[in-house]
Amino acid sequence: QVQLVESGGGLVQAGGSLRLSCAASGSTFTINAIGWYRQAPGKQRELVAVISSGGSTNYVDSVKGRFTISRDNAKNTVYLQMNSLKAEDTAVYYCNARVVFSIATTNYWGQGTQVTVSS
Repeated sequence: QVQLVESGGGLVQAGGSLRLSCAASGSTFTINAIGWYRQAPGKQRELVAVISSGGSTNYVDSVKGRFTISRDNAKNTVYLQMNSLKAEDTAVYYCNARVVFSIATTNYWGQGTQVTVSS
């Protein structure tokens, strides 16, 4: 079992910055990758950024060059640094941990944190 707690959301003006944190606990050694997803009202949840256990990262095109995902292994925490925020970045952001064991994949989710960017 893995537990995830997000923090760092809030209200910011367009062009501003926020840093989200995702603190993992439990069987963190089983995590293959941690990602940040977001869901805006009336839209599907989308993957924003992901970092693997090996440290490789991937981003959705719309945030490349503005968002950076990183991790602090000592704190079992993954961060999403968001710069140059736009109104279209407004959404609930969720942390996701993916655990792959044999042929089974289990996804764990945090409770979500609201990010609102005012234009």
